[in-house]
Amino acid sequence: ANVICSPVFFFVCTIYSTKVCNLVICFYLIGFHSMLILTVAHLFPPLSIHIFLSGDSSSCIMKFNGKNITMKEGEETSNEVNIKSTGKSESIMEESKDEAASGIKSSPLPVITTNSKNREIRGHEFKVGPRYKSFRFLGEGAYGVVVSAVDTITDNKVAIKKLSPFEHQTYCQRTLREVKILTRFQHENIIDLKDIILGYGKNSAPKDLYLVQTLMQCDLLKLLRSQKLSGDHVCYFLYQVLRGLKYIHSANVLHRDLKPSNLLLNANCDLKICDFGLSRIADPEYDHAGCLTEYVATRWYRAPEVMLDAKCYTKAMDMWSVGCIFAEMMSNRPLFPGRNYLDQITKIQEVLGSPKSEDVEFIRNAKAKSFVSNLPQRSRVDWDIMFPKAETDALDLLNQLLAFNPNKRIGAVDALSHAYLKNYYDPTDEPSANKPFTFDMEFDDLPVQKLTEYIVAEAEDFNKQIGNPIIVKAEENSQC
Repeated sequence: ANVICSPVFFFVCTIYSTKVCNLVICFYLIGFHSMLILTVAHLFPPLSIHIFLSGDSSSCIMKFNGKNITMKEGEETSNEVNIKSTGKSESIMEESKDEAASGIKSSPLPVITTNSKNREIRGHEFKVGPRYKSFRFLGEGAYGVVVSAVDTITDNKVAIKKLSPFEHQTYCQRTLREVKILTRFQHENIIDLKDIILGYGKNSAPKDLYLVQTLMQCDLLKLLRSQKLSGDHVCYFLYQVLRGLKYIHSANVLHRDLKPSNLLLNANCDLKICDFGLSRIADPEYDHAGCLTEYVATRWYRAPEVMLDAKCYTKAMDMWSVGCIFAEMMSNRPLFPGRNYLDQITKIQEVLGSPKSEDVEFIRNAKAKSFVSNLPQRSRVDWDIMFPKAETDALDLLNQLLAFNPNKRIGAVDALSHAYLKNYYDPTDEPSANKPFTFDMEFDDLPVQKLTEYIVAEAEDFNKQIGNPIIVKAEENSQC
């Protein structure tokens, strides 16, 4: 009687009467409060992520509804992920035994087997030879599409990114840059490259490029949208970002696009930095003004010097992005969500306060320096107020990462040795690159034809190194 007379029950019946009738007996047998939760989950499928807390806030089960999650390049979302307290090597995410669901629409995901004549997924044909099977759509970007697949040699799941860059100079530049970096980087916290497959069209010209990488379960952005991270999780994730960034910077490379969606996570809570399409050689004296037009990284994680002086590109710009990510992990919201350049600088000053005169000397653009100097004077916001539950050491490191003056900003090596990361810091297990990149790897002014030649050469050299020279030469209308 209590259940039937409940106003909530009548409300739900009115809207979803056909579904609720089947649940009345369950309400009676199990209890109103328990079944109310299950009813909401059953009747409101548009809720893309459901979290059921059990015990303290560091122990919960996070369920992804694949129908409403748009996947990122190189990732796959598991149906069920268990987040729990962890040490450095302990898994904090446990995959469910069921197959991961990562489609965007509610229709069943297409599964393409090796023997299938039709290897087309959402209008994109994948011609990668017989090695890979069981394709599933993961996501789509401006110039590429990503699927998961099974490697029949290793029986492991992989992510395959299909790129078709050969008709656009900018896309060719980004593709060549990413291929050059990934074929030379080998680090646990950087996404790896397992295979490169070249696809040729009917005119024997390069048509498509397939990059095969480790499949990751989700990215940090989706994790932050789903739940609050514990202090242990924040610390461990930050350590891995800095560990990977130390390697990147030791190779004389700037990532330039660090943000939560470019930090991939797997079921063991391993973190890998991805997406090197906007990376550059690091040199404060090198004029990067010509490449500002292609620098389209998310504004919220962009260092102030990048917005104020296009020529000022140093490793410090990546450290600023790390600081923004660190703050977001502690609060589950972006620290500086600016609407445009001017609003972005204003929001930075609202938190950090007005910079001292000595801290704007790095700005070489007179108009930009005048703009910053003429902004209303503001006092710094106390970190303790913004992050009341954060450790003192965490706030001290955050303060050094978010120094307005890039010359005063902490570097990756020093950040790793900070007291906040003392439980993970191990200089013997934080490798640097064997040799740095040089400026002969920059190619801003090369035509498409020359860029294409370089991409093909990189792909062929890589496959020779791994003993797997796979090139798929097929007519455009033929089946592979």
